Amino acid sequence: MLTQDNLLSNAQSLISYWQFTDRDVLLHALPIFHTHGLFVASNICFLAGASMIFLPSFKADQVIAFLPRATSMMGVPTFYTRLLDEPGFTKELVSHMRLFVSGSAPLLEETHIAFEERTGHRILERYGMTETNMNTSNPYDGERRAGTVGFPLPGVDLRVADAETGKILSQGEVGVIEVRGPNVFKGYWNMPEKTAEEFRADGFFITGDVGKVDERGYVHIVGRAKDLIISGGYNIYPKEIELLLDEQEGVLESAVIGVPHPDFGEGVVGVLVPQKGATLDPEAIMAAIAPNIARFKQPKALFIVDELPRNTMGKVQKNILREKYKDQFQG
Repeated sequence: MLTQDNLLSNAQSLISYWQFTDRDVLLHALPIFHTHGLFVASNICFLAGASMIFLPSFKADQVIAFLPRATSMMGVPTFYTRLLDEPGFTKELVSHMRLFVSGSAPLLEETHIAFEERTGHRILERYGMTETNMNTSNPYDGERRAGTVGFPLPGVDLRVADAETGKILSQGEVGVIEVRGPNVFKGYWNMPEKTAEEFRADGFFITGDVGKVDERGYVHIVGRAKDLIISGGYNIYPKEIELLLDEQEGVLESAVIGVPHPDFGEGVVGVLVPQKGATLDPEAIMAAIAPNIARFKQPKALFIVDELPRNTMGKVQKNILREKYKDQFQG
């Protein structure tokens, strides 16, 4: 249940933080059945008095055709990777642009770097969810750090807690992210018990996202609590392993999951997508990462696929991968 004030307060905060004015023209190719396109993009334009080029869907050639008329664009990571595949997407084409925003799924550091090298623009990554709209953002003025979602927005309180005990964790410790602010929803419709479960007594909403805050105050999203792998009694966060796999030569991206294992409860499995023209050797990759990660976190198997399954917002659907590889260690 999102109130008008939830939506209004968040739009006001984002207009200020991202410096939108009535001179902006937003190129909007996001679906409007999702909070990113329906609320974040649209409400900012309505409230700022900005203009909008509203496309029915993302098609790289259409976006390239309309970019000369825009000053800003919001997208998911796949928008930007597809644009980078287009020869017509050049520095000259976007030299007049003010802002590129990405969210709804993690943006690979490789995409950050390639985009900046191609265009001279640093993509601004932020973090939000349907229940809260936007919670954090990399700065408009200041360092936009790849692999982070920036700082809590003005008026938003953010903390990291132990998922089981609720104990507030120290800087750098990994736990569940909790937020409180005027952007946070009032509860789930006709579900008082679920609402009570998802809020702490002091009003903080338990997001279900696992993360940490680094020494400079930047928020890092490690993954979803439901994606946590428990192997041999140890908690394993997939993101740590994915970052190592992504660094290996020839790897475009990876997804790490836990699947049933007769000895350990869950076994760590990595699913890799190769870069164009690359051939991956799973055994060589496992040997390469072994010195940099604890033994219990090392993948017990690696699989090569052409692409990872994603939903319409670009999020990797790990449930599909878990189903596909669930019998890997059985029998």
